[in-house]
Amino acid sequence: MPIYVYWGEDDFAIEKAVAVLCDRVLDPLWTSFNYTSLLPDQADAVIQGLNEVMTPSFGAGGRLVWLVNTTLSQHCPDNVLAELTRTLPVIPDNSFLLLTSRNKPDERLKATKLLKQYATEFREFPLIPPWKTELLVQAVHQAAHSTGVKLTAKAMEVIAESVGNDTRLLYNEMEKLRLYGAASNQPLDVDTVTKLVRNTTQNSLQLAAAIRNGDTAKALATLSDLINAAEPGLRIVATLIGQFRTWLWVKIMMESGERNPQEIAKAAEIGNPKRIYFLQQEVKSLSVQQLTSILPLLLDLEVSLKQGYSDMTTLQMKVIELCQVSQGN
Repeated sequence: MPIYVYWGEDDFAIEKAVAVLCDRVLDPLWTSFNYTSLLPDQADAVIQGLNEVMTPSFGAGGRLVWLVNTTLSQHCPDNVLAELTRTLPVIPDNSFLLLTSRNKPDERLKATKLLKQYATEFREFPLIPPWKTELLVQAVHQAAHSTGVKLTAKAMEVIAESVGNDTRLLYNEMEKLRLYGAASNQPLDVDTVTKLVRNTTQNSLQLAAAIRNGDTAKALATLSDLINAAEPGLRIVATLIGQFRTWLWVKIMMESGERNPQEIAKAAEIGNPKRIYFLQQEVKSLSVQQLTSILPLLLDLEVSLKQGYSDMTTLQMKVIELCQVSQGN
């Protein structure tokens, strides 16, 4: 069935997938007749969209109806469910229904089950956790391939460290590198990438390292650089939580007597067991109790930021507190 359901937190990746679908389905000369996008605040948006998608396309190309940021997979009234049940199985082959949402579909809902049953593509676009470096490097490799940018392996690692899981920033930086290297067939190296690519996530990881070492002055200076670079507070906290959770798991496995890097990597959800040695060195000076005490503080910080407290003041106070825990105070 010509039904597509996209959801997830990676807005940029969803936008790219939607653009690809539009290019495939719509004829540019007939787009104004065959393309409809409906926002969730429009009255009866779902019913209207289902009616639209049953209308044969005009001229060349197909018809595309997009329900933007729909809540259909989180809440579906009975009358809408009845219309879905009636319409989904009989959508014309040349009409396409697209639903997008940031929220994960509720698998218990009948509407979600119906969509899964009839969807051509039912796909999640998640953000890669900032601490999963192997996946970040893989994403850089894919972006470089799709944009035609030639990079050395080390340069890819630098980009992954710099942009983290910000897909939009990754492709913006790739476009910059593509323009810079257009006149050369040689892969761009680390020196070039370091000069051109904006660095944010690497500083977040440096902030985590400074907190781990109890270096309050360095931690506050790094935090200031991040805020001045307009890095969102919640993204900083997400990186810190992920990094300290990884360190905690590695320390717990060490304390339990586990020596097999593969087993430690599996428990800590680390793709590359070769990283375990370096992670073990990083947590040598910290106890399980210290690491266990840090995570609730980070979660409390996340809640404070979500409640609207000032990013800079709240982060500064909590960073000082976290450094004191690492110092054993």
